[in-house]
Amino acid sequence: MARIHPSAIVDPGAQLGDGVEVGAFSIIEKEAVIGDHARIGPHVVIRNHSVVGAHTRIFQFCSIGDEPQHQDYAGEPTRLLIGEHNTIREYCTLNRGTAAGLGVTRLGDHNLIMAYAHIAHDCILGDHIIFANGASLAGHVEVGDHAILGGFTLVHQHCNIGAHCITGIGAVCLQDVPPYIIAAGNTAAPFGVNVKGLRRRRFSEPAISVLKRAYRLLYRSNLDFQSAIDAIGNLDGGSAEIPVLCDFLRRSTRGIIR
Repeated sequence: MARIHPSAIVDPGAQLGDGVEVGAFSIIEKEAVIGDHARIGPHVVIRNHSVVGAHTRIFQFCSIGDEPQHQDYAGEPTRLLIGEHNTIREYCTLNRGTAAGLGVTRLGDHNLIMAYAHIAHDCILGDHIIFANGASLAGHVEVGDHAILGGFTLVHQHCNIGAHCITGIGAVCLQDVPPYIIAAGNTAAPFGVNVKGLRRRRFSEPAISVLKRAYRLLYRSNLDFQSAIDAIGNLDGGSAEIPVLCDFLRRSTRGIIR
């Protein structure tokens, strides 16, 4: 049974799972779905067409699933889908998708979104991601698993942030950030392979070594972009990371940070 503070406003049409907690003065609209054992803090607003997964905790003053900040939005029933076991801290804003885009904004599982972060319309986030305070995504951004965005990182619309990368505080990403690397600065530039993060996640030393070689081919050789991708592909000696990196580079439409 859900535990709802007497001052909270929960529409009878909202679907609340077992063990859900709803704090004081929070508002949950009719077409919202809250999974089992989710904890909604005080003064949280969860709008229609939003799904919050099981065991997710949302802290006070968050805006969840409001209309996209898009001038062509005309009230279409787009969605926000939040996975399981996420932590969303104070004053975060997560907007629904747009009909012109994917129609959905999606957050995976086991993510930590720290205070004042913003996730705009049509963004797709994977699992085990960390946003430090104030990190913000424009629309149509994709973020890979285990990425870490430093405090006040800003990401331009339609950019992709690769898995296992990390950005420094205040990084301004105007182009794609390849997986496995460190990015920092305004505008963001590459600063080597994210070795500490990869070791923390138990990547093998041979895998890290081949990623360092790939980084040198991409950023320290005189090869053009396509030739660098081809050379990196030839490094694959059973490493799962090289195909991931090559696929990311081939799919880039905005170009990568330099």
